[in-house]
Amino acid sequence: MAVDQGPVVQSAMLRSDLVRIRRERSLTQEQVAEQLEWSPSKLIRVEGGRSSITKVDLDALLALYGVTSESQRERLHALNRGARARAWWNEFKSESPPTYLNYVGYEAGAAFIRQFQPSVVPGLLQTREYSEAQTAALVSEAKVGAAVNLRMRRQEELAKRSTPPRRYFVVDEAVIRRHVGKNRDPAIMPAQLRHIADMTEQDDRLTFRIVPFEAGEHPGLTGAFTLLEFDGGLSNMLYLDTGREISMVMGDDPEVGRFAADFETLLEVALSAEESRELLLSAAEEMS
Repeated sequence: MAVDQGPVVQSAMLRSDLVRIRRERSLTQEQVAEQLEWSPSKLIRVEGGRSSITKVDLDALLALYGVTSESQRERLHALNRGARARAWWNEFKSESPPTYLNYVGYEAGAAFIRQFQPSVVPGLLQTREYSEAQTAALVSEAKVGAAVNLRMRRQEELAKRSTPPRRYFVVDEAVIRRHVGKNRDPAIMPAQLRHIADMTEQDDRLTFRIVPFEAGEHPGLTGAFTLLEFDGGLSNMLYLDTGREISMVMGDDPEVGRFAADFETLLEVALSAEESRELLLSAAEEMS
């Protein structure tokens, strides 16, 4: 079991397992609460992630559920310890919306990240210079530093994991054609494109592909989306950020499957990874 997935994912895995075990025992929340002399709302908060779980409470649940396997008990206690660990993204609580930081927590523990971007370089691939130029066009100058620092920190923390997640990015050709940073320093965008090209050569867990203009219309025209997959049986997640509203969808919601299908459709019309790298370098040369 991974031990560096971060507290959000480990908490979600723990609660998912506890709900599964309770249902396998054919117990309702009301029955469990009554037998443990808890209020029903306490168990609802525990299973829903709105309340932390103490070691004593976890032991009580496992005893009631008849979980006697030492390896299973230790796994669940390890998840609980991980769930109570300090989250590095809390350093950005005063500058970032809670919903977005919750997404960052899930991203930090993902095993596979798939993302489509129609207009900007994916944040996990941005250079600091590109990030500053792009962010300055969207928020006040006072907010640029924190937003960029969080983006860079996300990259750093994923790279620190014992097994970094697989990352598969698809972008519209518009992303590499817009000369972001031109009025600051014309070299920003060519450097960004070469940075992506270099990363794809150096990291075998990273794939980057471009949907060319000649592909015409495609499902990604509705906007950016991210799909996260996890180890440990946790349900997949869909993340949507329109710039005005953030939403996260997990589990068996049809939207998760619909966007997963859209991603596969985008792969059908995208250039190959090698063709995409050649286009990156060609575009960088044209801007230089």
